[in-house]
Amino acid sequence: MIAHSLPHPSFGPAQNLHGATYVVELTLWRNALSPESIVIDIGEATEVLNNALSDLNYRNLDEHPDLTGTLTTTEAIARLIAERVAAALPNRDLIKLDVTLREHPDAWAGYTLTLD
Repeated sequence: MIAHSLPHPSFGPAQNLHGATYVVELTLWRNALSPESIVIDIGEATEVLNNALSDLNYRNLDEHPDLTGTLTTTEAIARLIAERVAAALPNRDLIKLDVTLREHPDAWAGYTLTLD
């Protein structure tokens, strides 16, 4: 759950402060499974994602220091989460990760981060 505003004319009433509740989905990709036949341990992935979200939940993102000067669209929030997850999982042979934020069954957006 977050609060934010989107101060740009293209966002109509969403220019004003409003709330959003997201379901966050994380997909991690490798070219080959690990020796344990996994991409990553699901418990570790959950912990990393929870850590990436911890300072965003129940916050006004207009006041968040990591988002200063950022138009906090759903896509921009997904990008921040993706970057945080990638930074927390170095040297894992990951080739990309997807973060999807679902606000409603008919409304979602995401960001794909391709890794080296």
